[in-house]
Amino acid sequence: MSDNCLFCKIVEGQIPSKKVYEDDEFFAFQDINPAAPVHLLVVPKHHVTSLQEISEQDAAWLGRLMTLAPRLAQENGCTPGPEGGFRVVINTGAEGGQEVGHLHMHIIGGPRPWDKRAAPAA
Repeated sequence: MSDNCLFCKIVEGQIPSKKVYEDDEFFAFQDINPAAPVHLLVVPKHHVTSLQEISEQDAAWLGRLMTLAPRLAQENGCTPGPEGGFRVVINTGAEGGQEVGHLHMHIIGGPRPWDKRAAPAA
């Protein structure tokens, strides 16, 4: 854990969040500024700054992180199957759009507002 990290403080319960999942390795919560009907953040409980910091030794827990994504997406409202789906995003570094210096995965899904199939018939 890092004393100055926002996500470490959320994992430790020092900062409130809307938790949707927790196990020994990961903590998932709703994004406070969602970009879609479903917008979750999943963080490893141990502090890792970004994907730029990982090595081959991290492959096992990164694999578990990725296998958690479909489960959390569906449990939190994303439609399964080819008509549904979700997006997984891991921003890395300042130029990659990373705003918090703790590796985190966004799970983003739900009906897209620009999707013509979702529009009501006129």
